[in-house]
Amino acid sequence: MKSNVFTKEILVPASAIDELGHVNNLIYMNWCLEAAESHWLSATNEDIRNEYVWVVLEHSISYKNPSFEGEHLVIETWIDSFKGVRSERKYRIIRPSDQKTIIEAKSLWCLLNAKTHRPTIITEDLASLF
Repeated sequence: MKSNVFTKEILVPASAIDELGHVNNLIYMNWCLEAAESHWLSATNEDIRNEYVWVVLEHSISYKNPSFEGEHLVIETWIDSFKGVRSERKYRIIRPSDQKTIIEAKSLWCLLNAKTHRPTIITEDLASLF
């Protein structure tokens, strides 16, 4: 299962650059998490967000090419699978100017009841939003 791809565009700020002159590795993961949150917010309403929250169980990231200050990048994210209380989300960051992939990543998420913070099964209704 691959859900609809959600995209978010960014312009690399000076604050993202490390001592080697390119985007710091941790910044990419932050951008992925921000894109995941934006995807969640765009697909759900306040009632759903009051009922459920997500926590990350695991991250994996592969660095393919560096990126630099002032570059325009596109973050793509989608849900790759749902099973029980877990969901695997994938990410890709691309530089449109040369179509190079900057990173590929994935995160394993767990759905929690927002009030009890206990894992809860991902329903078909919830999965269908993506």
